[in-house]
Amino acid sequence: MNLSLFEACQLCTSCELSKSRTNVVFSRGNPQANLMVIGEAPGAIEDERGEPFVGRSGALLERLMKSVGIDIDEEAYICNLIKCRPPRNRRPTKSELSACRPWLNKQIEVNQPKIIVLAGATAVDQVLGIKGGLTKIRGNWMSWQGRWVMPVFHPAYLLRNPSLSDGSPTSLTCKDLLAVRDRLNKYDF
Repeated sequence: MNLSLFEACQLCTSCELSKSRTNVVFSRGNPQANLMVIGEAPGAIEDERGEPFVGRSGALLERLMKSVGIDIDEEAYICNLIKCRPPRNRRPTKSELSACRPWLNKQIEVNQPKIIVLAGATAVDQVLGIKGGLTKIRGNWMSWQGRWVMPVFHPAYLLRNPSLSDGSPTSLTCKDLLAVRDRLNKYDF
């Protein structure tokens, strides 16, 4: 049997989250895109619909990306570190993150993004191994496995800090996404 990566992931029972999920939340967007956005974990709406970043955080992410000229459906491939919703939207445990890591690794391997946006501290920790200090590193280009990586605030954090004033988390995230847009435009991948 030759299952697609998505189909294989739907059969996953590597951790306890598989017992309580409604849907595996694998990805959305364009798998051939040069840009991959990696978040933390699905929430209730994502679990219900089976797509990442489709709740309030996703709507904000989409608006911010659109405001800088990135078409989220055509120019981005969006996924999370883990593919099943943790109960009560709690942070994923180390064992859940570890159990799901092969799926993320395979998504990166198959899709071969040139630029990765890491949304939030958990994504930064899990992909780059940098704990804490997102405020200090966000907006700075990093290199990981031959790819450009841009750490940004998670949209859920922006919803809790809604100010649009200059220097606010939302304002800074727009600047970070503009840098992503510029890099996408600058390089002919």
